[in-house]
Amino acid sequence: MYEHGLIAPVVALVLWTLLMWVWLYATRIPAMRRVGVRPQEGAFARELNTRMPAHARQVADNYNHLMEQPTIFYALCFALQLLDQTQPWNIGLAWTYVALRVVHSLVQATVNVVILRFAVFMLASLALVALAIHAAAAVGFISGPSPH
Repeated sequence: MYEHGLIAPVVALVLWTLLMWVWLYATRIPAMRRVGVRPQEGAFARELNTRMPAHARQVADNYNHLMEQPTIFYALCFALQLLDQTQPWNIGLAWTYVALRVVHSLVQATVNVVILRFAVFMLASLALVALAIHAAAAVGFISGPSPH
């Protein structure tokens, strides 16, 4: 788990995102065919979504969510790795973030219980905030325990 520092969790989340991308098209294309949507009619996602069944929208929404907040995660992991901040707590926080984003994806793409999804999102966000605080301390933006 610690051998590749903060790079392994980044790669894991990228792989998960690509799996969600496959799931997106595996649900969206058949759903478009079922409801009679031609590809050009999907030029604007908002209009397409009004015609798509919920299960296809949920997966697409989750894929879009994986393009949002995780970009901060990627930047923080690379920053912490470059700053030689690969302590077990940072690696543990990174893996926690990845695990929670996977759970978030599964909740949103299947049962889509908003309160559960929100709780998982908030827990992941707390891990992200902790990583950000560690990075800020490492570059001297905030004072904290010595990074080494």
